[in-house]
Amino acid sequence: MNPHPFPNNTGWIEVITGCMFSGKTEELIRRLKRARIAKLKVRIFKPALDNRYSDEEIVSHDLHSIPSQTVESPGEILENSADAEVIGIDEAQFFDESIVEVCNKLADEGKRVIVAGLDQDYRGEPFEPMPKLLAIAEYITKTLAICTVCGNPADRTQRKIADHSRVLVGAADLYEARCRKCHYIPEDE
Repeated sequence: MNPHPFPNNTGWIEVITGCMFSGKTEELIRRLKRARIAKLKVRIFKPALDNRYSDEEIVSHDLHSIPSQTVESPGEILENSADAEVIGIDEAQFFDESIVEVCNKLADEGKRVIVAGLDQDYRGEPFEPMPKLLAIAEYITKTLAICTVCGNPADRTQRKIADHSRVLVGAADLYEARCRKCHYIPEDE
């Protein structure tokens, strides 16, 4: 998947990003399962805010899952990763900016940090803190979904209701994947 071999004797950051329904969590789970097969010590985290499918697992929209620890803040990831060689973090866009510092610190300690999250909000604007994570990552994977309107590759998340909160946790009940042409910002009802 990566064009270069993984570094030796150093840590690094991998970011998996894209719109909803593009397979970010599925790819994160795949990489974490492979790390476990390699007998590496893996720790997996998700924000407490994301309780869509489970409190004890990260779960993809097609219901693949892997056990995880729910945390309120990025600092808890740092506190609970001392013995880990590989750290997985899902839904990074739900964390505050300190997630960037935490990921950097973990990589500086020689750990492989794999982070998944939305790169754009429902308006198609950069979704902090993801742009900063993308800037410091050694490896970036941008996933695409399929537009539910026209079938083109989709890189946007379409909100299906007129709620202008930046963060509105949901799944297919509230969102669908759209291409640039078919994406629009819902107006107030």
